[in-house]
Amino acid sequence: MTFSRLLNFKYSDTLKKMDPDHLVALVTEVIPSYSCLVFCPTKKNCENVAEMICKFLSKDYLKHREEEKLELIKNLKNISSGNLCPILKHTVPFGVAYHHSGLTSDERKLLEEAYSTGVLCLFTCTSTLAAGVNLPARRVILRAPYVGKDFVKRNQYKQMIGRAGRAGIDSAGESILILQEKDKKQVLEFISRPLENCYSHLIQELTKGIQTLFLSLIGLKITTNIGDIYHFMNGTFFGVQQKILLKEKSLWEIIIDSLRYLTEKGLLQKDAFVMEKDLLQKDTIYKSEEEFQCTFRITKLGRASFKGTIDLAYCDILYRDLKKGLEGLVLESFLHLIYLTTPYEMASHCHPDWMIYFRQFNQLSPAEQNVVSLLGVSENFIGKKASGQAIKKKVDKDIVNRLYLSFVLYTLLKETNIWSVSEKFNMPRGYIQNLLTGAAAFASCVLHFCEELEEFWVYRALLVELTKKLTYCVKAELIPLMEVTGVLEGRAKQLYNAGYKSLVHLANADPEVLIKTIDHLSRRQAKQIVSSAKMLLHEKAEALQEEVEELLRLPPDFPGTVASSTEKA
Repeated sequence: MTFSRLLNFKYSDTLKKMDPDHLVALVTEVIPSYSCLVFCPTKKNCENVAEMICKFLSKDYLKHREEEKLELIKNLKNISSGNLCPILKHTVPFGVAYHHSGLTSDERKLLEEAYSTGVLCLFTCTSTLAAGVNLPARRVILRAPYVGKDFVKRNQYKQMIGRAGRAGIDSAGESILILQEKDKKQVLEFISRPLENCYSHLIQELTKGIQTLFLSLIGLKITTNIGDIYHFMNGTFFGVQQKILLKEKSLWEIIIDSLRYLTEKGLLQKDAFVMEKDLLQKDTIYKSEEEFQCTFRITKLGRASFKGTIDLAYCDILYRDLKKGLEGLVLESFLHLIYLTTPYEMASHCHPDWMIYFRQFNQLSPAEQNVVSLLGVSENFIGKKASGQAIKKKVDKDIVNRLYLSFVLYTLLKETNIWSVSEKFNMPRGYIQNLLTGAAAFASCVLHFCEELEEFWVYRALLVELTKKLTYCVKAELIPLMEVTGVLEGRAKQLYNAGYKSLVHLANADPEVLIKTIDHLSRRQAKQIVSSAKMLLHEKAEALQEEVEELLRLPPDFPGTVASSTEKA
């Protein structure tokens, strides 16, 4: 490494303590005329760095595109029902914002647009931005060679520094990596190393990869026998890399193991008449013409899992949960149904705050507490965890975590305000929004799962209603308005309060009147809302007309039915 230059920035003793990495000097060389990205290892670090930089920026930065920044703050409040993050309230006037998964999608969209147009000139962000939206910069600064607690990989590093000086967007670009003495050797090694090899993802998680692929192939009738599956797999990226990836087992053995797993799970059934030998016996690894012709068909449970796109690791657990739910489904509130549609994979990464857990439990009605009891979680258990006492009786951790997330979703459906729920459960609002989106998607998957299994007929109507509630997460009267393209919660409230309370009202609205009635509504948006409402209304009317015609249509052999002249002939 060689000396480059001294930074032209006067540092006071206070600033030296607050900014040992000299970030203020590095960013002020670029902003506000050009854009800058500062990558930080953690979400909290992003927020702290954004605040720290703004403390030492000149007041002149407040005047740069001042009106547009005030408009951005107003829009951030509008999309969040009047709420605004105190950090963004302080940093946005300086043209600075943080960007990480703790933001809601609407906040991210507004901030990204402002950055793209130059209203914001500096983002402090996590590595997730590098592989996401296209936000280039004149200068990219990596605060440390770490992503979370892990040392950065070369491909991650290339993604981040690749934001600097995008061709066709900027004429120049540079990247700066700040590191400690202890990391110098490792950084020099990984910079000179070639990029990490790219491997097929199929092998990493069998249930989400190969086994799900096999169920889809057989479910769609693309292939039904082992020979076709074997030939198909040989033509995949995984098949091309099999000699590199497969050290202990051959491709044939992995296919046999996967089919055995799917059969044992009750998702596939082997057609017994094709062969006398049981190819799926544990010790069998034949590969003759006879074995190639062994065919499979999808079972009812397999079809339900396939149609519902249920993760195969959880399909039998879901079936068991739904079956158990039939024995004592509590319908006095949505809590029991919400639990059944809370995503399993999110529960596995959940870390409950036990005091909040205990507080939320005590706010439940007797019927809702009965749901908790039915799931095998007792008040005594939650109370002991909250007080830090040892637990002797073993309780299923996944059920406990999933129930906690159900409390979050249940509170959200009642309050319909991400900000208040975020504060109540001490969770980032972006995480809560992701949980809500995941639950809405999973509820739809569970609905399709139940549609394929006659025994779960009772869930169908219930899940249609719950999926709507989770998708829109607003008061019931706003749901019809939320179906219209371009109408989110804030806009739906404005329309409802202005007297547009149904699709019919919106479909018959005058765009010019809408512009005058609704704040911050452009002519293009007004026309889109009216047009979308008309289309939706037309589709609903057509569906009702078809239903009426179906009801009035009599079967040909119905007594008293007169055949047409064509039929007589």
